[in-house]
Amino acid sequence: MTFDQVHDLQQVYRLILHSMSRPGTISSLTDIAERVDMNLPCYDATILSAMTFFDAETTFHILSEDQQELIEKISEYTSAKYAPINEADFVIVLREDTETAIQSAIQNCKNGTLIDPQLSSTWIIESTLLSSEGELTLRGPGIQETAQLHTSFDHSAWHARNEKTKEYPLGIDLIFTDENAQVVCIPRTTSISVMGVS
Repeated sequence: MTFDQVHDLQQVYRLILHSMSRPGTISSLTDIAERVDMNLPCYDATILSAMTFFDAETTFHILSEDQQELIEKISEYTSAKYAPINEADFVIVLREDTETAIQSAIQNCKNGTLIDPQLSSTWIIESTLLSSEGELTLRGPGIQETAQLHTSFDHSAWHARNEKTKEYPLGIDLIFTDENAQVVCIPRTTSISVMGVS
């Protein structure tokens, strides 16, 4: 079966929305990813997420340098335009990006305003294998008591994210992807504590 951009991206949208409304819940895009044949330097779940949410009205930023081909392909597939980190609606973090680059980008990305909190950036972040057993404890709306999660974000990146989201409704929303075409979401409303870090 070939990739059906309309039908398959609607399904991706529903799955990511499910994970966004239930933070820490891992959803699988495997069936859809198996039909993707784009040969890009990113995970299938990453490009599927981009194609689902980007359009001609949105801007995006890729942290990694020397990714001109990927930038051009994403623009070609979605009509979205590339922008500096402080102007981008979406930020893509590839698996090779360093924690230093990630922390700097979190500090400099769009965070919305009290009048327009929706003008913040959403992040699509490539991770090592996502797992519901891990060092993170999640609390907040959509979670029954607590949830556990493992991602490749280290504690300093989570600290930077927590600083960015401490003045609700300001904050950034995170979509993690992995090589097995799994996704998990951490909206700004979710409280994150890292095991062993006070």
